Amino acid sequence: MQYRSLGHSQISVSSIGMGCVTFGREIDEATSLQIMDYAFEHGITLFDTAEAYAEGESERVVGNWIKSRSLRDNVVLATKVNGKLTRQRIFSSIEASLKRLRTDRIDLLQTHTWDDSTPLEETLDALTTLVDQGKVRFIGCSNYDASQLAATLKLSDQSSFARMTSVQPPYNLVQREIEAELLPLCARESIGVISYSPLAAGFLTGKYRPGEPIPTGTRFDVIPGHQPIYFTEHGYRVLEELDAAAQSTGLSHVQLALSWVLEQPNVTSMLIGARNTSQIDQALLATG
Repeated sequence: MQYRSLGHSQISVSSIGMGCVTFGREIDEATSLQIMDYAFEHGITLFDTAEAYAEGESERVVGNWIKSRSLRDNVVLATKVNGKLTRQRIFSSIEASLKRLRTDRIDLLQTHTWDDSTPLEETLDALTTLVDQGKVRFIGCSNYDASQLAATLKLSDQSSFARMTSVQPPYNLVQREIEAELLPLCARESIGVISYSPLAAGFLTGKYRPGEPIPTGTRFDVIPGHQPIYFTEHGYRVLEELDAAAQSTGLSHVQLALSWVLEQPNVTSMLIGARNTSQIDQALLATG
C-alpha cells in the first residue's frame, strides 16, 4: 500500500480508500464492521462516507466502528454535506454528522454536489468557519467539474476562505471525461484527487453483456439510473478491449480495471466499495 499527501494538506492517505456507501444500505452493520477491520488491517486508512448514504446510516456504522476500535487518530475520516449549501444547512449538517460519527472533528468535509442556488461566498464562508472552529480539518468537493472547482479556488484566493484540498470524481476506463480539464487543473493547483467507481459500478467486471438480462440484485438492477452511463456503444467497446487484455495477460477484469486507475499519476486515492472482504483482496492484488 502506498501513502500520499492529499493535495496541499498535511493529510496522508492510502492509495486505496474505503468507500462506505454500502454500509447500512446493502450490507448490515456486523458485516460492515468486519469489512472495515479487514481494510484497516491491510493498510487502508481513508474511510469515506456521507450523510446521504442510507440516510445517515453509513455514518453511524462508521462512527461505531471507529469508536469501538479506538481508531480515531489512526484513520482519515471523510464525509460529505448534501443538498443546499447554505450556511445554516452546512452547520446543521456537520452537527448531525459529528454525532453519528461519534467524533469531535472530521478530517475532510466535502460538498457532495455543486449547488447553483446558494451563493458560493456563503458556502465557503460557512466551511471556513468550521475549519476555524476545529470541527473540520480540511475541505473538499465531490462531483465538481473543472469550471466549478476553478471558481471555488478563485474565490478562496481572493477572499481568504479555506481552500479546497481535494475533489472526488468518478473515474474509470469508460468515464474518462476528467482527463481533459479537471485533472490538469488539480495538478496545477495542488488539489488531491479521490476517485470513485473504478469498476464503473460493476460494469467492468464483465458480468453485463449486450442483450442479456441484468443479474438480479446487482448494482445496475438496484440502481438502474447507472445504465445509461455505461450501457453504450463506447462502454461495450471498452469492455471488449478489457476482455482481450484479460485473455492475453491471464489477469481478471477487476484487477486490470483497478490497476489502470491506480497507475494514473494524478489520482491520489481510489475509493472501492465492498460487500465482503474478498472484494478488498481484489483491490489489494491490483496494487502489485
